[in-house]
Amino acid sequence: MAAKTPQMKKASATPAPRSQAIDFPRPYTTVDVVIFTVLDDALEVLLVQRPSGTMEPCPGQWALPGGFVNVDLDVDLMACARRKLLEKTAVSSPYLEQLGSWGSATRDPRGWSATHAYFALIPTQDIQLAKGANAADVAWFKVDDLLKRPRLAFDHSEILQTAVERLRSKVEYTSLPAFLLAEPFTLPQLQKTYEVVLGRAVDKSGFRTRMIAADFLEEVGFVESSSNRPPMGYRLKDRSAPVFFPRTFSPRGGD
Repeated sequence: MAAKTPQMKKASATPAPRSQAIDFPRPYTTVDVVIFTVLDDALEVLLVQRPSGTMEPCPGQWALPGGFVNVDLDVDLMACARRKLLEKTAVSSPYLEQLGSWGSATRDPRGWSATHAYFALIPTQDIQLAKGANAADVAWFKVDDLLKRPRLAFDHSEILQTAVERLRSKVEYTSLPAFLLAEPFTLPQLQKTYEVVLGRAVDKSGFRTRMIAADFLEEVGFVESSSNRPPMGYRLKDRSAPVFFPRTFSPRGGD
């Protein structure tokens, strides 16, 4: 066997320890979370108001909740997203999906930055909003109003637009709206949530048939109602992932 050349020896050397100084500039690394819910028959998103100090980027503007990756607390990006979500809403286990990454030398006036965005779906019940140390206020905003007049801090309007498009596209063929409801819920409540997110009506008979045939719901008994005939309550059999349907929804009048 031929002897190793000096170049081969160098290539197989033990990797440098993590404590070795990094000799190149590093970008800011953050995680932002687009948190959706349904309030008053409208799709809404949670925003935080940035501090008004003169040294703050985008002072006083509304932004998506998020922050810097904490290497001592966050084992990965998903862990950072869950930590930020918990800090803002006190909800620890909603539906959470990675949306994409945004990075440039101009998106943050403090310097080159990259953010990894996620979107979350949570029911409004039991949410406890918290401002956090770096927010002047926190509130829910109607998504459609924000899309008409993009004005969020940094590039968050673009991230929100992408999140809404992703959500509405996937709702056409998945069970995602069920994650926006507290359990137990009824089929009429689930259909209404689909219609709120999609922004249009869907056929009632076809909807019921599809929900039952997909076999992702389980009955939990009748729930209280003002109707003489109490409706059946349902919950998800599996909250770890949505169910995919073989075809998209049709508008009211056919499915």
